[in-house]
Amino acid sequence: MKKIILSLFLITLLSSCKEETKAKLEDAKEAVTSDMKANIDSVKTKAKSELDSAKVKVKSKLDTIAVKSAEKLEQGAKKLKESVKK
Repeated sequence: MKKIILSLFLITLLSSCKEETKAKLEDAKEAVTSDMKANIDSVKTKAKSELDSAKVKVKSKLDTIAVKSAEKLEQGAKKLKESVKK
């Protein structure tokens, strides 16, 4: 009889712990989910910022290259004109 009562007591105790554990697991799941969403948003923001910065740098370099190319083309045209005149 003692074993039956003790077994029922343990089963009751374990089942009540399971409910608390489930609640804790749900809370932990929600916390992890919100942390992950926040981290993803942070990474997206940083990536977008880095991409915008890279675009500006590339555009600046392309503009510089275009100006230098135009200058060299102009110099080449002048040399060609001078050689034709001679």
